[in-house]
Amino acid sequence: MTGGGDVARTAAEAERMEVPPLLVVDRLEEYLDASGIGTGPLHWHRIGDGQSNVTFRIKRRGADVVLRRGPRPPLPPSTHDMVREAHLQQLLAPWGIPVPKILAVCADTHVLGGPFYLMKFLDGDVVTDTVPAHLDGRGQRRATSEAVADMLVRLHSVDGGKGALAGIGRPEGYLRRQVARFAGLWDAGAVRDLPQVAELAQWLEANRPATQRTALVHGDYRVGNLMFRRSGPVRVQAVLDWEMATLGDPLADLGYLTATYAQAGSPGTLMELTSVTAQPGYLTREELVERYNQHFGLDLSALPWYQALALWKAAIFCEAIYARWQQGGRDDGGPSLGAVLEEGVPRLLEAAAGFAQRLP
Repeated sequence: MTGGGDVARTAAEAERMEVPPLLVVDRLEEYLDASGIGTGPLHWHRIGDGQSNVTFRIKRRGADVVLRRGPRPPLPPSTHDMVREAHLQQLLAPWGIPVPKILAVCADTHVLGGPFYLMKFLDGDVVTDTVPAHLDGRGQRRATSEAVADMLVRLHSVDGGKGALAGIGRPEGYLRRQVARFAGLWDAGAVRDLPQVAELAQWLEANRPATQRTALVHGDYRVGNLMFRRSGPVRVQAVLDWEMATLGDPLADLGYLTATYAQAGSPGTLMELTSVTAQPGYLTREELVERYNQHFGLDLSALPWYQALALWKAAIFCEAIYARWQQGGRDDGGPSLGAVLEEGVPRLLEAAAGFAQRLP
């Protein structure tokens, strides 16, 4: 078991902790018992870096599940909504979008201090800084990046205007709201003065393109949020992390994917979390764009605007993590996180400005 100060074994222990834990074992066992999810003592293991939402693998007799919850409060408004994220995945499953099976959703903050949901554990590979053996080799590398582009096409082909999906967002004015919302998040949570944030906000609003079509927007679509099968032909087993999904301009996803996609010869940022795509065999950014647009035939002359938007938003989001670190939340990524973000956020803003300069 791992977790350190993130985990309390009992509610009494949690009350004595200076910083509230992310997992309270006895309360979670009670919740699982009441939900009919396994029996007996549970074993836990934290998954991933946890720089935003937090994920644990939970095992007990008859159950192997993943628990996903937000970070410790205080949280920016309208973020880390676990109930909405779980509900959205439940809506997408009937459309054939590969998402984990949601087993339970808990909005009762008494259990763990914040809402969370449980999903079935999937045994697959997430590609980050190493290439799994069965995905290595030029053919598999190309097929992996082709699958990334093709899955984005599948997401953007979902008819968000039908049924319950129509209620997950308001596509009209999506880009305008994105700029206004993230500018507001900066004003509410920044702990230092970075003038480039306001300069880019003004540029984004002044150069905002017209939306050509509306679709389901994932909001954090990148290689590291896809899980691939461990064997057989290259195939996406699940699309993960739906916190920011809504209805809007699908080029926001394409801009984010390509702006955060590691490529040889391109200055990197801390958002290039899957560094292996800079190796030979993977599609380039331009090839990803071309493969994607074969299906939609959009005018992509404004793509640099969407790429600038992606990194500007990422800088603001990372600054919120930096602020929590400054306030003592060092568990979310370790003591070195602050140093990384101190330099990384300005670098993201510089990269966003670089994309802005490419707009015709």
